[in-house]
Amino acid sequence: MITLTHSAIDSSAILAQVASNDAGAVVLFLGTTREFTKGRQTASLDYECYQQMAEAKLSELEARARENWPLVHVAIVHRLGRLGLGEASIAIAVSSPHRQAAFEAGKWLIDTIKEDVPIWKQENWADGTSEWVHPGISGS
Repeated sequence: MITLTHSAIDSSAILAQVASNDAGAVVLFLGTTREFTKGRQTASLDYECYQQMAEAKLSELEARARENWPLVHVAIVHRLGRLGLGEASIAIAVSSPHRQAAFEAGKWLIDTIKEDVPIWKQENWADGTSEWVHPGISGS
């Protein structure tokens, strides 16, 4: 399941979507808005994308993950719009018969999403300035 949303991410609902009696492992990753990045204080983040392109790339990555690991279910939810401190910007949940596959697939998905998916982040700093961060820029 791939979802782009302007609403808060409901991690309980996402976990329910990937639950299965066939899965011995469920891994959930939440990317949240941190207060400090490289010594600069964050006030908020803004996420934007070209929805059709981002959804297509996310679907492609889900398919690749399913090819590489024995996954039961996959859910990827990315938040768009303005996020405050502590709010989740992305949730990735995977279920698999065994934990190693679930952990590996989840890690690969978040790392690859940050590199390849055209979702742009604007860091809004506490000093009133802001800066757009291109996908693939590390540390973001």
